[in-house]
Amino acid sequence: MIAQIKFAPAGLLLLLALAAPQDAALAATGPFAALAGSWSGGGTLTMSNGAQERLRCRASYNPAGGGDSLHLTLQCASDSYKFDVASDVVNRGGAISGSWNEASHNSSGSVSGRASGDSIQATARGANFSTGLSLTTSGNRQSVTLTPQGTDVRGVSVTLAKR
Repeated sequence: MIAQIKFAPAGLLLLLALAAPQDAALAATGPFAALAGSWSGGGTLTMSNGAQERLRCRASYNPAGGGDSLHLTLQCASDSYKFDVASDVVNRGGAISGSWNEASHNSSGSVSGRASGDSIQATARGANFSTGLSLTTSGNRQSVTLTPQGTDVRGVSVTLAKR
């Protein structure tokens, strides 16, 4: 299996950066402002053969531009996956776009989607895969469900908490 296909969960997980609370207190700032700082947590990575692995993640969010742009670093590991992702994303009127890069696997791609209230619906693309993303933020918790295509991973479910 080529590294880009096997690596797909890392590219997908960078989308966690797109979750942000959308309440009245944050209306004057961009959607990424509330993410500033360190987050950690985990979930489950489900392989196409039905096998599941525990996934642990740490993220660091650095918003800029009043919270409308974000630089993210994300590190995740399971029994058979380990990755270190950097991403830059922007919000323009609810439209989310950006890019991601994972240097150790020489993988990269793009992110696009929409933010509405406390949820994100997006698509991430790499050279040999794509994934749908459904993401919700509530207070200091983020939940994400990914549905990859073109990889040996069938699904990813992760919850992060702000530290």
